[in-house]
Amino acid sequence: MSLRPAFRLNGFLMLLVLLVVGTAGLIGGVAASSAAGSGGGAGAAIGAAAGYVILAVAVILLTGLTTVGPNEAKVLQFFGRYVGSVADAGFFWALPLTTKRRISLRVRNFETQKLKVNDFDGNPVEIAAVVVYRVVDSFKSAFAVDDYEEYVQTQSEAAVRHLATVHPYDAAPDVRPAAVAATPALTGADDPAPTSLRNGAEVAGELTTELRERTALAGIEILEARITHLAYAPEIAQSMLVRQQAAQVVAARSRIVEGAVGMVGMALQRLTEEGMVDLDEERRASMVSNLLVVLCGDRSAQPVVNTGTLYS
Repeated sequence: MSLRPAFRLNGFLMLLVLLVVGTAGLIGGVAASSAAGSGGGAGAAIGAAAGYVILAVAVILLTGLTTVGPNEAKVLQFFGRYVGSVADAGFFWALPLTTKRRISLRVRNFETQKLKVNDFDGNPVEIAAVVVYRVVDSFKSAFAVDDYEEYVQTQSEAAVRHLATVHPYDAAPDVRPAAVAATPALTGADDPAPTSLRNGAEVAGELTTELRERTALAGIEILEARITHLAYAPEIAQSMLVRQQAAQVVAARSRIVEGAVGMVGMALQRLTEEGMVDLDEERRASMVSNLLVVLCGDRSAQPVVNTGTLYS
């Protein structure tokens, strides 16, 4: 069984017709009863009964009237059997004696609780997300699950937990030399590192896709899912801050050394090409050492002026 539109008629027209019929039945029944009381015979009694039956039928048919608001659906059940849904806004008459369950089709959003879960690297993190969704199949949302709102919340928390376990909190900085980083055989290009949870667009897309698969059973369309809170758990927050600072220092030093080596090589090449000075291996090594100290040091170098010869 699937979603289908219910039979319906214009509510205002049916209300007018039923009021006229009910009023006619009431008047006819009262008149026939009066006639039967005045000795009208069996015909008057039958007329009175018919009038009251018409009135009763009109009252029963009035139960088919229902109002549907904008972005709203009514799911109709006739003694437990699903007979269709009304999703158009307005005043309608549908099958009488039916139970009508209201299902909101409006866009909704909610934020999950701050969940504590271990990330890909095993570090405890706190994570929360906001989910934007709406009902697109009133039949599934009414009958496929007990409570579609609770179902969406539970599945959202499960999806957020799963997302945190397959991604690290933060991508480790690449401290490898450029020559190594540019070589696929040395970087393990066939086994790339997982995307960081801080990569918002990619992680949000993955979370949205997973939630759409989880909630399709309940007739729910996930419009957007995005992480709103992400932090290390308090017990390791300070330690991870120190770790991040150390990693940044290592990465910065790696870049400095890489640049310094290039500058030293360029300086030696220019000196050799222009023949400005002829250095033996020992003096070349000494010059390289001095230049690296100057370029890689974290403090300003204090120059020493040599007033003698190159070798003394």
